[in-house]
Amino acid sequence: MSNLIILRGNSGSGKTTLSKRIQKRLGKNTLLIPQDTVRREMLNAKDGATNPSIPLLINLLEYGHEDCDYVILEGILNAKWYLPVFERAKELFGDRINAYYFDIPFEETMKRHQERHIASFGEEKMCSWWLEKDYIGFIPEKKFTSEMSLEDELEVVMDDERKKK
Repeated sequence: MSNLIILRGNSGSGKTTLSKRIQKRLGKNTLLIPQDTVRREMLNAKDGATNPSIPLLINLLEYGHEDCDYVILEGILNAKWYLPVFERAKELFGDRINAYYFDIPFEETMKRHQERHIASFGEEKMCSWWLEKDYIGFIPEKKFTSEMSLEDELEVVMDDERKKK
């Protein structure tokens, strides 16, 4: 039976970095589904409630549920727009979901974004995407704060996964 890890939050909060570290730690047969890769790179689609990545994300979750030990879904994943994805995730994985929300101030996300090798978005663009406390609601999400390091976050996730076994 497969486990789902959801990592959500604003741009620049650290979701992608953490998701790659989790996948490496969990090892083989761990499906990583980055929202940006699916929406922007695979489909070249604008984000929104009707974007074509939503059914593809659902299909990828279904595949991961059937064929993988772990599935990691990461991205901004606006709670309203991606509601069908979260509803299907809940149907598929039930209580085998660990979800995390990066509850980090805008200034900190800007700092984290600029620390990357190539800062790809400016402050104005990131501000236009900003969603304050965009929680899913029916799937409980643990909060990651700016006081936590990447290693702290990784250990929280891995500890939660050990408890699921």
